[in-house]
Amino acid sequence: MNTQFINQLKQQLNQPLPGKDAQSIMMIKPKPIFRNIADAKTIKPSAVLILLFYKNDNWNFFLTKRSQNVNHHKGQISLPGGVLEKNESLQETAVRETEEEIGIPSNDIQIIGSLSPFYVPVSNFKISPFIGWMKKKPQIKIYDKEVEKVFSVSIDEFILKSTQKTKYDKLNGEWVKIPYFDIDNEIVWGATSIILSEFKNIILKIA
Repeated sequence: MNTQFINQLKQQLNQPLPGKDAQSIMMIKPKPIFRNIADAKTIKPSAVLILLFYKNDNWNFFLTKRSQNVNHHKGQISLPGGVLEKNESLQETAVRETEEEIGIPSNDIQIIGSLSPFYVPVSNFKISPFIGWMKKKPQIKIYDKEVEKVFSVSIDEFILKSTQKTKYDKLNGEWVKIPYFDIDNEIVWGATSIILSEFKNIILKIA
């Protein structure tokens, strides 16, 4: 197993992050106008996890497809994660939710850093992304009330230019340009693609 990538990634995460410059690449344009945005005091702190694991001579990470039973973003591709609970840190949220959603024991996950937080107006979440790793692919146990399926993508595939695409669609009655990642025949867009855009920017510095 080559841990050089993990060590280099950890070093990059300790440097100033690309933040909005990288995030904006995958943002919908023109930016949608969201009505009735909640007061800042009601913003829900949440966290997600990019969990790296080694398989077939490459580093990979998990994505989940949300079920139709969840309150927000039904059927969309996301990273394991959820809302901050009382008396826990955002990092603890990311790890706990990963264990709850896809059954990976929190003690087996090593966190190496975090990405820039990102606010999602439509759901009023402020998402803090964390990055962790494991030595090999873990056993998955899906919590099917929240997760319809789990799949993974290799870093080599993820950073290909051909994986990053654009489509045009109507949102709130307006035509918009929607950047997305085409991964495992799934469209990864919105907040997840924005988080992954910063992740990709950092990876390309060490690839």
